Amino acid sequence: MNFLSDNAYGVWPEILAALERAASGPVPSYGADALTARVETRLGHVFSRPVKAFPVISGTAANALAIATMCPPHGAVFCHAEAHIAVDECGAPEFFTHGAKLVGIEGEHGKLVPARLETALSHYLKGFVHHPQPAVLSLTQSTELGTVYTPAEITALAAIAHTHGMKVHMDGARFANALASLGTSAAAATWAAGIDVLSFGATKNGAMGAEAVVFFHAADARDFEYRRKKAGHLISKMRFVSAQLDAYLEDDRWLARAAHANRLAQLLADGLNHVDGVALAHPTDANAVFAWLPDSLARRLREGGAEFYDWGPPAGGRTLVRLVTSFATPQADVDAFVALAKSE
Repeated sequence: MNFLSDNAYGVWPEILAALERAASGPVPSYGADALTARVETRLGHVFSRPVKAFPVISGTAANALAIATMCPPHGAVFCHAEAHIAVDECGAPEFFTHGAKLVGIEGEHGKLVPARLETALSHYLKGFVHHPQPAVLSLTQSTELGTVYTPAEITALAAIAHTHGMKVHMDGARFANALASLGTSAAAATWAAGIDVLSFGATKNGAMGAEAVVFFHAADARDFEYRRKKAGHLISKMRFVSAQLDAYLEDDRWLARAAHANRLAQLLADGLNHVDGVALAHPTDANAVFAWLPDSLARRLREGGAEFYDWGPPAGGRTLVRLVTSFATPQADVDAFVALAKSE
């Protein structure tokens, strides 16, 4: 019963088959191959507009390079205080931007709200040489706490950022789960709501190691290619990254697999909601469940074979835990976990 992370599970068979096909024969290197061009075309179809898309092999690279392309060294990047770029990327955005400041903003359930964004921006005066200059707003979709921004919520936040002359980045490491939850179009959830650049994740949803930085306005891509090369993320055999993305996008498999993970997370949340002493900490919008468990129950679940992360120190005999479902999590594991939690 592994609920540590969606990264814990492997690779789709369709992606493995695509990698094997890509290994046949010589093709141009550094992304000048037909597969890489096809991925950009596929992403244009997904988002219902032409895009500039650049494959990379990690979410950290996607986020840091996308933000660095939009933000000068003297700029400020506004994000949720628990955003991955602020907490879990070892300073990569600051490093790749050559020193930009990350401004973390608190918000319930992992989400920013307009009033708090406005308040944060009010402390950084435009044109005042002593302040970092507001340059980028970064939103995580789905959030670090398993919730999802609606298109209306994104629109409201993006409008504030654009009014201040900023660009809007979306960390979409779990974009598939968010989109499957929303049930709307990829366009409505991104550029139509004001997103300028998306870190489009595939690894957490079944790729071996493949992400894409997707710019919705070609002019914004400006020097991205040079930044990617300088950072060591221009892969010589790019076709093996692109082959993963190509198979990932084919026949909307990416959304179907994400929907499976979301459904199991909802089953898990519904089951835990009926266990004495358990309290859900956040809405379960995507594929992550956060719950306060009595310490005795957490121990019993682990002794019974369940794996999951504590999401903070124990408090008053309870611990906040994170449970993540994946594209390949068996429903039997969810059923067994819930049954074990309910047993005495």
